[in-house]
Amino acid sequence: MTDIQNLLKEFKNIAESPREQLDKYLAEGKKAVGVFPYYAPEEIIYAGGLVPIGIWGGQGPIDKAKEYFPTFYYSLALRCLEMGLDGSLDGLSASMLTTLDDTLRPLSQNYKVSVGRKIPMVFLNHAQHRKEDFGKTYNAKIFKQAAERLEEICGVEITDENLKKAFEVYNENRALKREFIKLCGDYSETIKASDRCYVLKSSYYMLKDEHNKMLKELIEALKAMPKEECKGPRVVTSGIITDNPALLEVLDKFNICVVADDVASESRGLKVDVDTSIEDPYMALADQFARMDEDPILYDPDIWKRPKYVVDLAVNNDADGCLLFMMTFNDTEEMEYPSLKKAYEKAGIPLIKMGYDQQMTDFGQVKTQLETFSEMVELNRN
Repeated sequence: MTDIQNLLKEFKNIAESPREQLDKYLAEGKKAVGVFPYYAPEEIIYAGGLVPIGIWGGQGPIDKAKEYFPTFYYSLALRCLEMGLDGSLDGLSASMLTTLDDTLRPLSQNYKVSVGRKIPMVFLNHAQHRKEDFGKTYNAKIFKQAAERLEEICGVEITDENLKKAFEVYNENRALKREFIKLCGDYSETIKASDRCYVLKSSYYMLKDEHNKMLKELIEALKAMPKEECKGPRVVTSGIITDNPALLEVLDKFNICVVADDVASESRGLKVDVDTSIEDPYMALADQFARMDEDPILYDPDIWKRPKYVVDLAVNNDADGCLLFMMTFNDTEEMEYPSLKKAYEKAGIPLIKMGYDQQMTDFGQVKTQLETFSEMVELNRN
């Protein structure tokens, strides 16, 4: 147990100290590249001997970014730009930005004319028609252009051989995370909701081979323990990001056991591995993107596939309900909420919608909702 607690403490320290991690890699003589949401092909960065550093906003003030966005804009985008403007990202050699929805497009352009002057931007404009051959061909082309841009900015060489090696490392990391996520439901006393979050979040600030090593140790240690009874509600979480320390404290207080998630910064990007049998590495990345589904930010003509997927997460993992954290002013997630609500009502599973913002420090309303939810779960179990 001591080894597990030491590992969890180390994961937490890394997750809470991205600046220290960046400085550590810079001190080792490495170059680092910021990776903004969503679905940027990190493997390209890793293959160039560079360190990918995830940029997901986080807690902190929003001042300078208001000069580029209205105050009511999506807080994740505001915080991401603020980090570039206030010096939090200084030391990065470049940043990779994607434009998968109408929120991210202005972020990329505002970044270009502000932060982009000191930290060059690698621009990725994914094709949303990603399953057709023409879409795969286009995406493979822009991934290759991104690699060429990184080579130009950072003075590195990104070979096909190193890309394929990167695929192996990243596929292993995704598989280990999926295994860890599954184990969390069986060890809810040892792995609290906050621990689970920090283990996954820490990978954004580490080289994936380093994260793989630590994660293997944790998984092996957990498997050696007897399974634990879940004392609190078993839930599926959904939303963009759920790493707010004040929120995690509330989840831990109510003994919330997260048995699966539909969270953009957690499981949504872990479901699909790169097919290493595809000879052209850029086409392999395009093929991986083509097979990504069940995400409101990705185009899918089957509009009922995603609601069924999120309901199945609850059913297949014996969850008591779903906690949906709706980030303020996120139009993409807000538009799909009615279909999720309808699907959960039809399945007879509670869906609790909670307002979320990266600047929030008071989760009093969440406490009230969880009190009611916990009491309801207790009654149903008895």
